[in-house]
Amino acid sequence: MAEDRVSQLKEILSQDPKNQMARYALALEFANAGQLETAMLEFRQLLVDHPTYVPGYQMLAQTMTRAGLTNDARGTLRKGIETAVASGNSHAQSEMQGMLDEIG
Repeated sequence: MAEDRVSQLKEILSQDPKNQMARYALALEFANAGQLETAMLEFRQLLVDHPTYVPGYQMLAQTMTRAGLTNDARGTLRKGIETAVASGNSHAQSEMQGMLDEIG
């Protein structure tokens, strides 16, 4: 994990706690580093602050699946699909439906 990148993102969030892109990027950094619990916390906060941010649902579900939380991932994918439909994001809808079909 790029510690300097994490530090930069945390600094942005200390000044602007609801910064959507910084929160998403920070969550991705943790997920990519295998820090799944921390990544899920960041993705959840992202979705509290920005409940219509479709990529957040997809990446949270993917992280949950990696953590073995398949039931939670299913619920997240369903909510993400619903959000994607509401925003007209058919590409994300299709990708999340594929993930949901894959995990059963």
